Amino acid sequence: MGVSMVWQNKKLKNITTKIGSGATPNGGQSSYKKDGTPLIRSLNVYDLSFERNDLAFIDDDQAGQLANVEVKEGDVLLNITGASVCRCTAVPNDLVPARVNQHVSIIRADRINLDGKYLKYVLVSFPYKKQLLGLARTGATREALTKTDIEEFEINLPSLEVQTGIASVLSTYDDLIEVNEKRIKILEEIAQRLYTEWFVKFKFPGHEKVRMVDSGTEYGLIPEGWEVKRLGDFTNITMGQSPISEHYNQDKVGFPFHQGVADFGNLYPMDRVYSTHGNKFAEKDDLLFSVRAPVGRINISNKKIILGRGLCAIQHINSLQVLLFLMFTQRFTEKDMIGNGAIYKSVNKNEIEGLKFLCATDKLATSFEEMVKFYYEEIERLTLLDENLQKTRDLLIPKLVNGKRELKYL
Repeated sequence: MGVSMVWQNKKLKNITTKIGSGATPNGGQSSYKKDGTPLIRSLNVYDLSFERNDLAFIDDDQAGQLANVEVKEGDVLLNITGASVCRCTAVPNDLVPARVNQHVSIIRADRINLDGKYLKYVLVSFPYKKQLLGLARTGATREALTKTDIEEFEINLPSLEVQTGIASVLSTYDDLIEVNEKRIKILEEIAQRLYTEWFVKFKFPGHEKVRMVDSGTEYGLIPEGWEVKRLGDFTNITMGQSPISEHYNQDKVGFPFHQGVADFGNLYPMDRVYSTHGNKFAEKDDLLFSVRAPVGRINISNKKIILGRGLCAIQHINSLQVLLFLMFTQRFTEKDMIGNGAIYKSVNKNEIEGLKFLCATDKLATSFEEMVKFYYEEIERLTLLDENLQKTRDLLIPKLVNGKRELKYL
């Protein structure tokens, strides 16, 4: 099987059974629930990936009113407005029958002429992604794709058999990435449970022999020997400072530069912008904490980076970085929790240093760090493996979907 067979240009409207955006539930965000039917928004859709952390939910009544924007297995999701316009992925099967809001379009392949899995790879590949972005920027006050833009969009297709073969090869990479992501999630959950048992429920090894005493703080009764401390008393904090923009580049020259949370990942930031100048740095394993809206977002630096003014780097004085990370994730569960501005929320170094945490004895804290550090070393290894799989897949996509490489040579 190869790409030497005939390829044909087809408009999406002629090879799909549905193209259309979603709708906003009555009441907007005030209608969101803690569970129910998932509502997919543009902030959930990334190229070939799906972000679940900010997934919204609506009740059965709202879902019934939005029945016409229900996703089905195999649907392709395309962001159609804003800064994330043209990001594209497939709907996760476990979210069917989710609904989508007005910023996301559903594209449903007819499965006779078009394979849905193949389509998602086409729409994220060069030059198709560039063409879509060009349409989104034409004559609009903000970046946006119309239904007509999508319907009239033309792609060059091989036979359905070849499409399916290409999608199968590329999906192998996605499947491996997904397996690693599940392993990462399990390791994270184990570490979080252990932290909760030891430092929230006080069920640490030998706790039966330790008296509970009044801390005289909002923490109430705590194990004897534990203390409520200011963050500044057990960490070193470096506030970010942005270098002049003329030193920025995307050619990987200098150090990775992170202004704020724009490129935060699940645990580690994704390096997109670099700078040849900078005087505020985060070192490997430093906790990265956002000090400007949204305040309280957390990542771990997996290499030396330049800190912009929207971030600070935090180092535990005893190098207990995993424990520090878990302390923060336990505390900062909501956006802007410690924002101090009425309009533009931010926190300064004094406010960060003044945050109070319950700290165990040094011996117990070190024992915990030694036990859970392995989990995060494995998470880092799996994350790097996923990055390499993604790079290989992304190099293959344009070669396969543009007919520059035949399947038989893979």
